[in-house]
Amino acid sequence: MINKRFKKSEYVVGIDEVGRGPLAGPVVVCAFALNKSSLFMVRRSGLILRDSKKLTSLQREKWFSWIKENKIPYAVASISPKIIDKINISNAANLAAQKAFDKLTKNLKLHAYRQAGKTKNYKVFLDGGLYLGKSQTKNYKLKTVIRGDEKIPAISLASIIAKVTRDRKMEQLHKKYSYYGFNKHKGYGTKKHFCAIKKNGICILHRKTFLKNLRK
Repeated sequence: MINKRFKKSEYVVGIDEVGRGPLAGPVVVCAFALNKSSLFMVRRSGLILRDSKKLTSLQREKWFSWIKENKIPYAVASISPKIIDKINISNAANLAAQKAFDKLTKNLKLHAYRQAGKTKNYKVFLDGGLYLGKSQTKNYKLKTVIRGDEKIPAISLASIIAKVTRDRKMEQLHKKYSYYGFNKHKGYGTKKHFCAIKKNGICILHRKTFLKNLRK
């Protein structure tokens, strides 16, 4: 983790996505905001902080509850499989990142600082592969960081929120499409998922462009 010192009035926003690789379900992005006091709270939480993929489901759920209880600001956006097929997964992830960032800045009233030209104390870090539109973010300090979810606390926390949000969504969808086993593999291309597709065909939750070469 980058051991970064915050200025008194500074916010660091971390943005990360979950669900780039699955065959089914949405891609989900979280924009997460930390200031000096909330970073101190995170470090005193007693919880292990790292990339969501390196935490257990229970560890992620504990973080999710802790963040909710302490009212640390974040925003989430998702893009459906239909749109992913239309614009491709990379563009879909970046679109979700922009939506999450816009929602977060509106909630934090950061847009007022942008309009007043006072955004120098707001830095935005994106995990590798994610980008924001320059026209909407020209007054912010933006940086895409390779493996940022392992280096920057705000990105790690964004990763956790995005992962828990998407996993819960896939578990809900499992109730309607139980024969695919979304509650277990969350839409990823496991052997059981491929077998279920070959047996039942694809459903509205599947990304058709990811499965165009699949033979039943």
